[in-house]
Amino acid sequence: MKAFIMFLALVSTSVFANDLVKADGKKIDTKGSPTLIVNIATQCGYTPQLEGLETLYKKYKDKGFKVVGVPSNDFGGQTPESDKEVKKFCKLNYGATYTIAKKTVVKGDAKHPYFKSLIKQDGNGEISWNFEKFLIDKNGKLVKRYRSNVKPTAKEITNAIEKML
Repeated sequence: MKAFIMFLALVSTSVFANDLVKADGKKIDTKGSPTLIVNIATQCGYTPQLEGLETLYKKYKDKGFKVVGVPSNDFGGQTPESDKEVKKFCKLNYGATYTIAKKTVVKGDAKHPYFKSLIKQDGNGEISWNFEKFLIDKNGKLVKRYRSNVKPTAKEITNAIEKML
């Protein structure tokens, strides 16, 4: 009985990006992989962080680490492009080879259930701006949330990733 209760606790706190989809409609699979989930934008002061996300992805991808950029137009309309255009923008301007999801609502009553789950686990309220980062372990458990001003290659993020790998 105790093992069953522990299993239920693990299941209820696991969050995988499997409900998110890429621009081409294919599901995103993060099960078994440490993953950094980031709500991204194309016309934001933090947009240059796309390059840092690529640096992070290249550094750790061979160890199973994933990065998922989730475009959102929720903050000042700073991602007005179509899904296809967002992906092209990220690739051409910042060399992004990590996964780019379809545009997704990440705040308010209409936010995607995946983000509802992340925010509930974190307990620190709504996403406040573009480029908030959620570090998820290979079991789908939220490890840490980083605000927009924390660069993807910051020591606090790389140290946490290295501990998981």
